[in-house]
Amino acid sequence: MSRISQPDPELAHRLTRRGMLGVAAGATAAALLGSASAPATAADTAAAHRGRGRPVLPPGRLGIQLYSLRDKVSTLGFAPVFAELEKYGYDEVEFAGYTQGSAGPITLTQLRRLARNHGLTPIGSHVGYHSDDPNAYTFAQNLTKVLDDAEALGLKHIGTAAGPFRYGSTVDAVKRAAEDFNTYGAAARARGMKFYQHNHSEEFSFAADNPKVRLYDVLLAETDPGLVHLEMDIYWAYVGQFRFSRRPDGTPAPFEPLDYVLKQPHRYPLFHVKDGESDPSNPYGYRMVDVGDGDIDYQRFISAVTRLRGHRLAHHWQAEHDNPAESFTFARRSGAHLHSLREKC
Repeated sequence: MSRISQPDPELAHRLTRRGMLGVAAGATAAALLGSASAPATAADTAAAHRGRGRPVLPPGRLGIQLYSLRDKVSTLGFAPVFAELEKYGYDEVEFAGYTQGSAGPITLTQLRRLARNHGLTPIGSHVGYHSDDPNAYTFAQNLTKVLDDAEALGLKHIGTAAGPFRYGSTVDAVKRAAEDFNTYGAAARARGMKFYQHNHSEEFSFAADNPKVRLYDVLLAETDPGLVHLEMDIYWAYVGQFRFSRRPDGTPAPFEPLDYVLKQPHRYPLFHVKDGESDPSNPYGYRMVDVGDGDIDYQRFISAVTRLRGHRLAHHWQAEHDNPAESFTFARRSGAHLHSLREKC
């Protein structure tokens, strides 16, 4: 399938995330904290009163990817951010870097304690896959250091948001990447952790040398289920559905992201919960919005997974928005929406 010539927001997102959390320019701490106290909207109020059945979201499983709050972490530091997340009812955090910019240095021991003091469990972290720099903080270049840090934070999961494209987009290229992932998974398991890979939409594209083969299927088949786990970014999976439901020759190749999970639920300990408003005029099919403002049916998706026998508490749901208009508002509204979802009778 031909690549879109316009700037790729997915690529920009991955490159930005790869740089971890830098120093954010902009507003003062007082202004940033003040914005989190904005009056509740009608959507917030409706969410708070929606349904009275069993909550769709299992207790203790609401997390947030801190990449969504990188502006606040870089300017205010982790402590004020964790305090806000505690107020919003979050249980877990997933890291996208362990530094806090202008707020000053912090050790991993201090960071772990700070999270715990605010009732937050550090559940995972995104680290780069590979780099041309031998000193880069990536799995390929510094696996031992990456795992040492994850262990110091008490993480149960350590993963990457990079796609399996280190060697290209052919079947054999993804098989080689799968071998790398198996290696990292074995090293993580030896430390009592799970290695995971987080998708974007390109994983659902077709192999450059065999357009009948979906690359995500190669990744699943070639990685050891006991060593390599997946963090489905649900938004990007539905973008993949929009972009890659036809092969390059135009023949239909439909798929449903949820089906991947239901077939192998044990492989998906983590999820990214981000929302999108359907927009077929957009080459990605959606425009990213706060959770609850879009068209992805999270009542259906989360319920389908948590209703599986033995799986209600087996998964972790991390709210995320790549570029929220106001990150504390995103965190507050998204958490409220997810807590409001109820099982259908």
